[in-house]
Amino acid sequence: MVKITYIECDGTAHAIDAKPGRSMMKNAVINRVPGIVGECGGNTRCGTCRIYVDAEWLAKMDAPRADELDMIDFVGDQNPGVRLSCQIEVTEAMEGLSVRMPKSQYPEG
Repeated sequence: MVKITYIECDGTAHAIDAKPGRSMMKNAVINRVPGIVGECGGNTRCGTCRIYVDAEWLAKMDAPRADELDMIDFVGDQNPGVRLSCQIEVTEAMEGLSVRMPKSQYPEG
């Protein structure tokens, strides 16, 4: 398992043991992390699993595909570290990763 911390927009942190080979979104949903909705089930169609990744971690991940970039553009998120967590497969190299979630993914957002 890989320790990943998801940080809500209010600063509340949720450290989970993520299963390698599974997407960051599926790991978050299974562990009931608030703010990761994944309405489309991980099919790059909704943008409700967005996370903000620091630059040093982005360099350790595969680059986003065109469909992911299109969805991010569609939802209008301008954060330079924005990714769709459904498109990021957890690997052992992600041990200790912390990501933030946008306020807009919460009911009051």
